[in-house]
Amino acid sequence: MQQKDDLNGLDAECGDGDFGVGMYVAFQRVQQAALTSIGKDVGALLKDVGQAILSSAGGASGPLFGTLFIEAGRAAEGRSEIDLAGLESLFRQALQEIRERGGARVGDKTLVDALEPATLSLGESTRAGIDLPRALEKAAEAARLGSESTRRLIARHGKARYLGEQTLGHEDPGAHVIAVLFQTLVDRYRAQSAPS
Repeated sequence: MQQKDDLNGLDAECGDGDFGVGMYVAFQRVQQAALTSIGKDVGALLKDVGQAILSSAGGASGPLFGTLFIEAGRAAEGRSEIDLAGLESLFRQALQEIRERGGARVGDKTLVDALEPATLSLGESTRAGIDLPRALEKAAEAARLGSESTRRLIARHGKARYLGEQTLGHEDPGAHVIAVLFQTLVDRYRAQSAPS
């Protein structure tokens, strides 16, 4: 609920102020999709999540975040678990599809500003042989810094681009969601790994 209000606030600065509501509704549907996907492989689960977002989130956010999970699901098809290299691969495939679909690049003040550095961080950790928990932490930090960097940018994509310099000083809501997503991965992994 707190994230919903935070995202509405971010969106109100450069948009119509309902992004948090849209994401909240979408991720309520995601929870339902996850419950009905128990027993499926990782790829099928991610694709179900993407479809849930596509069918419930409005504006540009539905297609973008839906694409993220659907493409990640395609990269993870048939797998029962994902290691670090697999995680990097699915985010890389999702990032590539999002860039091709929307045309956004780092510096355009979109979710790509958080997703690309986080994905690159996962690749660097894979090549350096860093363990999964530390790699997730590094990727979450890269996503957070990428999201925060959007405050220094003028929007060049989406509805916010029409506001031009008025978008300076404001964090992009989509990039913020990516930062939250990666921090959630860290938190969930820590919770599952904690001794009972």
